Amino acid sequence: MLPIQRSSVLSPRQDRRRAAPLSLCCLAALGLALPLAAGSPARADETVLMPANIIFVTSTGFWEESSDPLGVPNQQAGTAPSSQPEAASAAQRGYYKLVAVRQPEGNAHIFLQQVALDTSGPKVVSSAELEEFSAMKAYVTDIRPDTSDGLAAQPGLFATVYLKTDPAASEPESWTVLIDDVGDIKVERATN
Repeated sequence: MLPIQRSSVLSPRQDRRRAAPLSLCCLAALGLALPLAAGSPARADETVLMPANIIFVTSTGFWEESSDPLGVPNQQAGTAPSSQPEAASAAQRGYYKLVAVRQPEGNAHIFLQQVALDTSGPKVVSSAELEEFSAMKAYVTDIRPDTSDGLAAQPGLFATVYLKTDPAASEPESWTVLIDDVGDIKVERATN
């Protein structure tokens, strides 16, 4: 590497004055770059979006509740419930999430969440642990929805959970989580 040659000999004080404009330019450029970097999504020092022990999250299916939960006919008029706009706006809708959370022992617990679509954004309205999976002390290897296109024809949920009760097993077992249109939950071993 060749040494940097100066064209003239400057005193240290003159050298600092000459470097000052360059330093100011660098600081100004850095000052402009920092706000841009602050808005970037991938920074190592930002807070983690999700805890590291969440190993799988699957959103699938949908649910809806009408403003008349029983669908009872209007007793005064003797007709079916009205479909007025205010009744439709009172209805809640949303989707389901299955979340696998790794435990300190290495196995996973699976939680079912019901997420409402609100005007301010998604909001978890209920969350429950699926005890069937916790009792197995299983190692979850994957969770997949019935369909990956995001479209469901009927309310409910159908997802497959792949797990191993023995971590040395060569193939995982398949279990299904089913929620019907009434909201009943069923967890069972998948059949081919």
